[in-house]
This record gives sequence, structure tokens and C-alpha cells, in this order.
Amino acid sequence: MSIQFQETPAENIIQLENVSQSYDNGKVKIIENLNLLIEDKPMQGQFAAILGMSGCGKSTLLRYIAGLQTPTSGKVLVKGKPVTKENRVSMVFQQYSSLPWMTVLENVSLGLKFKGVSKKEREEKAMEMIQLVGLEGHHKKFAQYPILSGGQLQRVAIARSLMSNPEILLMDEPFGALDIKTRLQMQDLLLGIWEKFSPTILFVTHDIQEAVYLADDIFIMKHAPSNFVKHIHVDLPFKRDRDTKRLTHFDEQVHIVEDEMMKIDSKG
Repeated sequence: MSIQFQETPAENIIQLENVSQSYDNGKVKIIENLNLLIEDKPMQGQFAAILGMSGCGKSTLLRYIAGLQTPTSGKVLVKGKPVTKENRVSMVFQQYSSLPWMTVLENVSLGLKFKGVSKKEREEKAMEMIQLVGLEGHHKKFAQYPILSGGQLQRVAIARSLMSNPEILLMDEPFGALDIKTRLQMQDLLLGIWEKFSPTILFVTHDIQEAVYLADDIFIMKHAPSNFVKHIHVDLPFKRDRDTKRLTHFDEQVHIVEDEMMKIDSKG
């Protein structure tokens, strides 16, 4: 079974068309004829979460969109164009990905440096982003642990990605290694960024509550050969805070996703 996507007047910002990934001359199939359509909602963007069992290819999909990997077959389009070196999308990983020999300011402004923006302009814009993600006063520190905490390093990665491409943010279990308090803080930070910039966010996680709290759409993948088997629209207000998690309706949404995940697991 595969999800069918219906085109609307909204701009297609991410498209995967009949994508397959195989190894050993096609004998080992990881992903088969997968389709994904993420549309850009005007003045809102889109926040989509991907759930699935380990090894089903969630991270691989993000790597396609980021231009870090090419599928065996099928098309990967960003804003209607094939992904190339020129239009790659930055990605936030679970592992800390900042360049440790550079300062926070140098890391965040790196994308603008590659685009030829003057030092003065890129540092001014980077400082604004650094302040937005709560790293004011840390801009001269090297982006490495333990000089910065895990949560701070992920803030650097988010700021760097938004500076490179404020329209799309790819996140591969970005909060998975953080302690629970920092994880909750980062969730709220991300919601604030989504509200301010209206980017399209594609977010991979294993945490169902996190997916329901953050996303307005959840896509569930089955075991390899993988495909999307369920699309769930999260029926919660656009603006959310911690009180949202205390709503009975929030629990109901979590249970809906849990039930769908268990259906897939039982077929494994």
C-alpha cells in the first residue's frame, strides 16, 4: 500500500516521485516506489514529521533532499527542480555537526560566506540569528563540547541551516541525544522558529508525542522495502505551547498515531 497525494494550488516545495533504493544489483531493496509531496502553505510553511521503525529509510529520505545521497531510481525535486550542488538543503543531524575549530559566529555565517556575502553583512545577519536561537553572548566561543552544551550545539546547527536556506529545514532526530529538559526547551524553540519564519520543516523522530506536539502532518513508513503507509493530519491549533500537551485532545491524537504504529509493527 502507498499513500496517494493530490495536487493543490499550493507550491510544491519537496517532491519524491517513485523513489527506490536498492543494493547488491537490486537484490536488497530498502525503499520501493515511494512518493512524498510536501506543499508550502502560504504564511505558514509546513511542519511534517516522519515516523517509522529503525532501518526503514527515514534518514535516507532526508539525505536525498539534502543532496547527500542519490536514489537508485526516481526523482527528488526541491521547488520543482532536481537537487544539485547549487540547491542543496542544509540538514540538522542527531550528532553534533558544527565545525569545532570555528566559533559559533563563524559556523552560523558559513553558508553566507559560500554565497559570497561580505563579512560585515554575513556577521550582522548571523548575530541576529544567534540571538534568535538563544545563544547571545556565546558567539565568540568555539562550537565544540564541552565548551557548549549539547542543546547549545544543536541551536548552532539550526541557526546555520536557517542562514543557508530559511525556506526548508531538514532535521534527523535532532533532539534524540539531549536530556529531557533540554529536549522540551528545544521543541518550544523550534515551534517559535516555525511561527517566525514559516519554513517547511521535515522532521524525523521516534518520539510519537514529540511528532504530535510539533507537526501538523505525520507520515508513517513501514518496514523495508519501505514506503509511506499512513498520512495523519494532526488536529491541533497552529499555535502550541506546553498547555497543549495537557489537553485531552492531545492525548487522543497521540493514541491515533500509536495505534497506526502498532498496526505496522504487528505486520513486521
